[in-house]
Amino acid sequence: MADQDATRADEPGYEQAREELAAVVAKLEAGGLSLEDSLALWERGESLARTCERHLAGARERVETVLREAESHE
Repeated sequence: MADQDATRADEPGYEQAREELAAVVAKLEAGGLSLEDSLALWERGESLARTCERHLAGARERVETVLREAESHE
């Protein structure tokens, strides 16, 4: 896990990634972009979506761990 954290040290936090993803979607929906610009934005959006998914998966894992520990102490 520490290796994953080290390789993603420059990755934005969940809130920052979510906000940037929303901005990317808005730009794509507005249209008027060249094909190259649209593709670049799409790729950035995909990357941001994966970042959000990783953050959410990590949060889910932490919650599940706490719940398991709480159940084992009952």
